[in-house]
Amino acid sequence: MKEVNVHEAKTHLSRLLQRVSAGEEIVIARGGRPIAKIVPYRETPQRIFGIDEGVFDVPDDFDAPLPQDVLAAFSR
Repeated sequence: MKEVNVHEAKTHLSRLLQRVSAGEEIVIARGGRPIAKIVPYRETPQRIFGIDEGVFDVPDDFDAPLPQDVLAAFSR
């Protein structure tokens, strides 16, 4: 992972972006302290709403109070 200072990043942004598009990660530092990282962009898969519908049924007593013995275990 290459580290460059802010001035170098501004001066050579196109060159740095070519390196990033090839898979390299670039850290931009100010005063020797990292402040940002440029990484290759990756598409995230589209989430499909409701894909697991019917896989799990929420029981009718889902939000019922816990039994006393279970509650007691939390107060030990």
